[in-house]
Amino acid sequence: MKHVVVIGGGVAGMEASAKLSEMGVAVSIVEKADKLGGKLNRWDRLFPNSRPASDLLAKLQSGMGKDIRKYVNAEVSSVRQSLKQFDIALSNGEDFKADAILISTGFDVFDAHRKEEYGYGIYDNVITSADLEKTFRKGETLKTASGKKPQRVGIIHCVGSRDEKAGNNYCSKVCCITAVKQAIEIKEQNPEAEVFCFYMDLRMYDRHFETIYKEAQVKHGIQFIRGRLSEAFENADGSVMLKAEDTLLGKPLKINVDMVVLMAGMVPSSGNRVKEQLNLTVAEDGFFNVADAHYESSGTNVPGVFVAGACTGPKTMENTINEARSAALAIKEYLR
Repeated sequence: MKHVVVIGGGVAGMEASAKLSEMGVAVSIVEKADKLGGKLNRWDRLFPNSRPASDLLAKLQSGMGKDIRKYVNAEVSSVRQSLKQFDIALSNGEDFKADAILISTGFDVFDAHRKEEYGYGIYDNVITSADLEKTFRKGETLKTASGKKPQRVGIIHCVGSRDEKAGNNYCSKVCCITAVKQAIEIKEQNPEAEVFCFYMDLRMYDRHFETIYKEAQVKHGIQFIRGRLSEAFENADGSVMLKAEDTLLGKPLKINVDMVVLMAGMVPSSGNRVKEQLNLTVAEDGFFNVADAHYESSGTNVPGVFVAGACTGPKTMENTINEARSAALAIKEYLR
């Protein structure tokens, strides 16, 4: 029986593993965290339909049958190609041969500490979208550092994305819709709160996204201000003064809020050690290159090594799952 090693046990890795196993391929999946699921474990509800993330996670887990060998708290320490096979050693001492490799190592969240002008890690009432999602997942109500419900919340788009100073010129693709989703959830918790979204360009490109954006404006009264934040500074009472330029009106703007939420973008995963060991190529943005963007999006420059999910660039959950299925089919064809 042919053997495939899947590196990364998030959404893409789990779905691809399940499909490969269904096709009669022996699969070993390697995940550095203590459980499978990746960042899906950190989400509360998913756009565009507010589906509980736990539902999707359970569905993915149901496909991870006993025939799939699962290695958690483990990383690939070395990988070497030998003829048409790969010799793989794990950090836990396991080693085996594989006929093909699927890399599905996902992405990292941009470190908002790098944008010092926004005050993350400096001001108590500046948090990231990941921090806010964790609050929702725990079933907790958003509160300021002093324990009060915020009456005014500023949400800042494109933190670490489309930002030449941060070295990331690309769009992270899901930040706009995540901001709208979280803004609605804040209003659902606290209908009296005022919520302001500061954006560069709203990129509501996918099905139903525009509907959610309209709902945010009409039903929930969320205000959208076109302009990038230039500075945030803390007031004596712990509130935060935001300085920006309203690019539609062409004038500077100051607004005082109780809390700031930074929409941190996607960056390439820092754990992709295999790229040097296998001589895999990456693009200028640091994400993996694919063999052919139109015709062979699961392949790489190395025969037998495949990719799926956000390791090749920012993606939605739907895109990730579809890529995982496509990669499984491509691997099965390669193994023939």
